[in-house]
Amino acid sequence: MASIPDAWLVVPAQLAADDDAPRPPPDPLVARALARDEAALAALYTAHAPAILRFLTDLLADHAAAADATQETFVRAFRRLETLRGTDRIAPWLFGIARNVSLEQKKARRRRGRVVVPEEPRREGEADREGADARTPEAELLGREAAGVLERALARLSDDRRAMLLLRLDHELAYEEIATLMGFSLAKVKVEIHRARQVLRAELDAYRGGTS
Repeated sequence: MASIPDAWLVVPAQLAADDDAPRPPPDPLVARALARDEAALAALYTAHAPAILRFLTDLLADHAAAADATQETFVRAFRRLETLRGTDRIAPWLFGIARNVSLEQKKARRRRGRVVVPEEPRREGEADREGADARTPEAELLGREAAGVLERALARLSDDRRAMLLLRLDHELAYEEIATLMGFSLAKVKVEIHRARQVLRAELDAYRGGTS
């Protein structure tokens, strides 16, 4: 994530309003995956691993650790497929496993006394895009500054609040799905995401005030 999307900064007047949209149908690959169809398992990994990796990178601030955590997430998921009902959406279920893996990694870090310095945010496709030098220095600087604003804002949030915000706004999970995978009440999830958005707006306002 290189910048703060405008939608992230909108604090809804009524927190329940976003839940009126119809839910997408269950993933058609789930039934085949439950039958241990190897092609379906591979397809599920291909479809969902990028989002899981992005989520874990945002939580752990360490790409290598996030890559390891992504692999562990899918190892656990494929071992526990029988706990997934055919009517469930697989994405929230995977995010729930990923969050647990991230918490375990952070706990292990604390035991080892390891301090992780957040990596500099990378824009999508930055490493392999030719002609990157066509960007002006001003545009490059603004992109880095915007990424820094987001990183600072996320760092100010508690682990739980950061996870809920990312799940709702970056990965577009429903409030009910987030409540289920986090083990919180629906009301708590809505309030926490509302407050997290306020933190983002305050960080952005401070940035704009400092650069005006």
